[in-house]
Amino acid sequence: MEKLASVLWKPSHRSDAEFARALLAGAPELAQRGAARLRIDVVDDAVAAGSDVRVGRMQPPKAAVVFYWLDEADARGPVEEVLAGVASRLESFLVVESVPLHDTAHVAPLGERTPGFNLVTCIEPKPGLAYADFVRHWHGEHRSCALETQSTFAYVRNEIVRAFGSEAPPWAAIVEESFPIEALDDPRVWYRWEGSEQQFRRHRQRMIESCLAFLDLAKVESHPMSEYVFER
Repeated sequence: MEKLASVLWKPSHRSDAEFARALLAGAPELAQRGAARLRIDVVDDAVAAGSDVRVGRMQPPKAAVVFYWLDEADARGPVEEVLAGVASRLESFLVVESVPLHDTAHVAPLGERTPGFNLVTCIEPKPGLAYADFVRHWHGEHRSCALETQSTFAYVRNEIVRAFGSEAPPWAAIVEESFPIEALDDPRVWYRWEGSEQQFRRHRQRMIESCLAFLDLAKVESHPMSEYVFER
């Protein structure tokens, strides 16, 4: 099977909450059309407090990412038809998944919102950095940095193999990091503060330095979203 990530933008006339409801309501139809292990990340009212942690220059920003598996990516048409019915723009990508950290402590019943939030980040390599070095740092030092300095309880890397649309952004990957909901507006929760201001500053500085080493920060598109899992 192949994993796909469909990035969606919402119509301008719809609020975040309205768009989220419409997208989630289509989950049964997506499953009927072959979308296996369906999972939806979407901006909704539950993550409204995270406006300060949004990063990106795209206008409008992405509003959701739908992850699913098919026997072959070329059979995505029926699934994309449903998604296109609620989105103003749709870009789909074939991805390779790796999971440095599985969610074992915040698992919700199928179809219900996962506690906390997902930081969904689209990334590109730092200019001049060889792709092999980008992957090496991302999978090595940055993996350790993310798991050791942040309060993440799940971490999924989706490396993009190819985009299916000619207008798709040239992203290299879509990353999901799951945080406690308190991290939306409290950086000390984000960086797993344990009572030491020095430790907090050290964790934050290490993350900044790691990101500077391999990412094109001007191209980062990072948004907190709510996660809904429909099939595991």
